[in-house]
Amino acid sequence: MLLIKNKKAYFDYQLDKKYKAGIVLTGAEVKSLRLKHASLAGSYIKALNKESKKAELFLINAQINHYRFAGKNQDYDPKKTRKLLLRRKEIAELVIASEQKSYSIIPLAFLLEHNQIKLELALARGKKSFEKRESIKKRDLNRELNKKLKRSQFKI
Repeated sequence: MLLIKNKKAYFDYQLDKKYKAGIVLTGAEVKSLRLKHASLAGSYIKALNKESKKAELFLINAQINHYRFAGKNQDYDPKKTRKLLLRRKEIAELVIASEQKSYSIIPLAFLLEHNQIKLELALARGKKSFEKRESIKKRDLNRELNKKLKRSQFKI
């Protein structure tokens, strides 16, 4: 089940390969995510310890708001860095691709699968401005076409 989606990522980047990762969260953060009190706008994924055996991926700048019923925790930071849980092989693929091929690792969505919170991420390459304009044109043409089809169905 989709909880939070990063709509801007689909517009700004050309997505190549998608992955699903676990994420280290506290109980209050999980409850907040289930209520959809979070945002992936402006967030990104960075690899630390880029050696092949010790590499780790972290979600940076993703906002998960404080859960209202969790108590008065004064030092809670909604944009703290959170560790991602992937297999070593997948981490190595992501780190190598992001270093060599001018790819970025972008968070796409928070998902709820089998009562666990997962983060969908992708290897992505940034779109140029003319590619963005082209995707806007395609979206507008599809919208107009769907409107015309709906109108013609009702006239029959």
